[in-house]
Amino acid sequence: MDQLKPSPANSSPLTPLGFLDRAATVYGDSTSVVYNATSYTWTQTHRRCLQLASSLVSLGIRPGHVVSVLAPNVPAVYELHFAVPMSGAVLHTINTHLDAHTVSVLLRHSESKLIFVDILSYPVLQDAMKDTTVDPPIVVLITDVYVDAPSPAVDHTYERLVEMGNHDFKWVRPKSEWDPIVLNYTSGTTSAPKGVVHCHRGLFIVCTVVLMEWSVPKQPVYLWTLPMFHGNGWSFTWGMAAVGGTNICIRKVDVAVIYRSIRTHRVTHMCCAPVVLNMLANAPSDRFQPLTHSVHVLTGGSAPPAPVLERVETMGFIVTHAYGLTETGGTVVLCAWKREWDGLPLSERAKLKARQGVRTVSMEDVDVVDPGSGRSVKRNGSTLGEIALRGGCLMLGYLKDPVSTSECMGRHGWFYTGDVGVMHPDGYLEIKDRSKDVINSGGEKVSCVEVESVLYSNPLVYEAAVVARPDGFWGETPCAFVSLKAGSGRVTEKEIIEYCRERMPRYMVPKYVVFKDELPKTSTGKIKKFVLRDMAKSFSALKKVDCS
Repeated sequence: MDQLKPSPANSSPLTPLGFLDRAATVYGDSTSVVYNATSYTWTQTHRRCLQLASSLVSLGIRPGHVVSVLAPNVPAVYELHFAVPMSGAVLHTINTHLDAHTVSVLLRHSESKLIFVDILSYPVLQDAMKDTTVDPPIVVLITDVYVDAPSPAVDHTYERLVEMGNHDFKWVRPKSEWDPIVLNYTSGTTSAPKGVVHCHRGLFIVCTVVLMEWSVPKQPVYLWTLPMFHGNGWSFTWGMAAVGGTNICIRKVDVAVIYRSIRTHRVTHMCCAPVVLNMLANAPSDRFQPLTHSVHVLTGGSAPPAPVLERVETMGFIVTHAYGLTETGGTVVLCAWKREWDGLPLSERAKLKARQGVRTVSMEDVDVVDPGSGRSVKRNGSTLGEIALRGGCLMLGYLKDPVSTSECMGRHGWFYTGDVGVMHPDGYLEIKDRSKDVINSGGEKVSCVEVESVLYSNPLVYEAAVVARPDGFWGETPCAFVSLKAGSGRVTEKEIIEYCRERMPRYMVPKYVVFKDELPKTSTGKIKKFVLRDMAKSFSALKKVDCS
């Protein structure tokens, strides 16, 4: 046995790029991408990606170079998830909602050699390029026949690069499965963005596992409501090629467009943040279309309130709750459903689905631990600890940041997520908050997520977020930011607080309520709690409501 060694026949590096070769063979004549009236087959997508990869190499792009993309969910961005790493380069997708200064910072930090930019995002890039002191990257414009906008003069256009490429190009396979394939920057909702580097091996693992865990069949119809720039669409960019799915692309999240796309294309699967679920559940009558078939939804990013889950399930959406981070490359915890739960009342099923769940088979271990000792907390559903992960799809580390890499990956052999959670007796994980969002009020730990869940159960509340506000006596107290549903009429702070008092311990009840027309969010649907925390601190005239 000891004399047996790996050979070239069994040691090819794992990479999700091979999914596209297979899709062209197995599903060649099937539709791969649809965008308005434009559609491609898997044979065409395969050919276009090879041609584009060939053109990148002809422009001087070499293995290890960073190639950036600033564009929404259009076919070009889907193709670039294959074409860029097929040239040997590292793909860097940029959040389209960032300002010019932040885009400039990311381009400098990543040392990007080339950037693909959507025609509507070009003004931001143009301003970003003025804010740099290094050699600017080559600019390739992604034009759009469905957008009425003037085309600026740039180095190259996307379609021209596709046309000039070689469709017989032998794509650059990784020398090692540990070679970088993507660079993703964290959202920066709690701190400055950090550059997360993933390898071919990790993304191959997370892609294949989540398809199995979510029971995705062959040739699903997948609606891109989740931005591809957000963790590479939780790795479903490559995953859809593995199962020969049809990718329905839309430029932005719009409730009417989502419902129309579901009906027109017979969408079977989609991923989205809980805020999108809330939008779908509360769509006005002129934008809502009843579902004619069931749609599977994978949601994550923050804990979806049980009342929201309950509403969308009655509408025909089959929701699976998952958990992952930019640093994990995709879903690593999923609320695996048990048959014996089917007979429970809808409200109880919704509460169970609101839990993040158990580790996927890609993970060696998932635990809730004491961050100091590394020891597991009690599995009682109430003892808080930090969520820690260990498995093959975790990031290689943060680009040019060994200190931050060591801080989260150098303790006790775990990756420490910064998320606070509990472990239930049945082994299911439930997130309570980011570590920075747990409120310490008079020595009591207040989970913002639990308070928000109660607020969402109020039939007048559309959105809710709870943050800490400094308090001279208690140290910190909960401050609730609330937006109301249309037609709710006049609702007072005292009414909201009294509603909470009837449903939670007194120390958890918000002492302040601030009404907003809309809560500030990132482009991926996460509420910007750092903005709300700053607002709460600045409310010098805000008065505590007396509900005694």
